[in-house]
Amino acid sequence: QVQLVESGGGLVQPGGSLRLSCAASGSIFIISRMGWYRQAPGKERELVATISSGEGTGYADSVKGRFAISRDNAGNTLFLAMNSLKPEDTALYYCNAEVSTYWGSAPRPYWGQGTQVTVSS
Repeated sequence: QVQLVESGGGLVQPGGSLRLSCAASGSIFIISRMGWYRQAPGKERELVATISSGEGTGYADSVKGRFAISRDNAGNTLFLAMNSLKPEDTALYYCNAEVSTYWGSAPRPYWGQGTQVTVSS
């Protein structure tokens, strides 16, 4: 089994910053792609940012220039630095990882439980 545990969410004023973390553990052979998604009340889950094992990154247009995704050297911990936060960034943020649990296995998606980010004055 693979577990993803997010942390770092909270309440912040508009214009503020937060840094989210996601620690992956369990039966991990290799993690290919990792990403952050978010879901606001009444809305569908949307992609925020992704990072590949080769460190290539991608961002939703709504967060470009404000958010930065990164991974640690071991590749099993994911981060999201969020700056210039806006009320519309309020959502439950989920970590996602494409994980192969043994050599030759196809990567499968795993999800964390989510961490709440609320941007409000």
